[in-house]
Amino acid sequence: MNKKTDAESKKITNRDLLLPYGVPYFAYVGIAVLSQDRIAVEIHYILKIIIVPLLLYWAWKWYAPIAGPKKISGSIFYGIVFGIVGFAIWCLLMAPFIEVTGKPWTNSGFFLRLFSAALIVPVFEELFIRGYIFRVAFQWNINRKNKTIASPLNETLDNNHINEVKPGAWSLMAIGISTFAFTAGHLLVEWPAAAAYSILISILWITRKDLLSCMVAHGTTNLTLALYVYYTGHWGFW
Repeated sequence: MNKKTDAESKKITNRDLLLPYGVPYFAYVGIAVLSQDRIAVEIHYILKIIIVPLLLYWAWKWYAPIAGPKKISGSIFYGIVFGIVGFAIWCLLMAPFIEVTGKPWTNSGFFLRLFSAALIVPVFEELFIRGYIFRVAFQWNINRKNKTIASPLNETLDNNHINEVKPGAWSLMAIGISTFAFTAGHLLVEWPAAAAYSILISILWITRKDLLSCMVAHGTTNLTLALYVYYTGHWGFW
């Protein structure tokens, strides 16, 4: 028998996966923080549109499959339906906390942001939130109930792999932790809407059992919201 190489014999664990799942998300956030009020909004979004897809391409081999056991056409359909419902929930829960009219964007800035929000954000954010955090939280919740495990968190990170989680598997702890993570990545005025939206998308993951439907829903919401603010002038939602 041939000896396995070190790379082949080393089991990939959740701790190893944190980098490929997390880097695109934190790169997007980092560009936003570092470039805020320092460079033109168009340059800001061009950087995101270039850098984040490159990081997704680099990390794709480590990601869980985005399709699930059900038909892709059904996932696309339900993704669109949930996305439109999510748009309504987002506006309803944000309205009390914002000045609805807001400040309009330039056309170039708007369309660059639209491209990013509809096609890039749904991919890396759903991979990180529902693909990684949700499933790690699910595994940690199982491990913490096992009294023979001394450190449930270390067990989850060092001896588990998120691909071991059955598609659609869930727990209240997984929903709660992933919702907290999703909400924390948004502005304070968006927190009620973000929390409700994350729960909605978690329900979609549970029912459709795939990330594709979650990505489609997220993209649909962002696209619908962008078109709504553009044609109504209610820029405060954007």
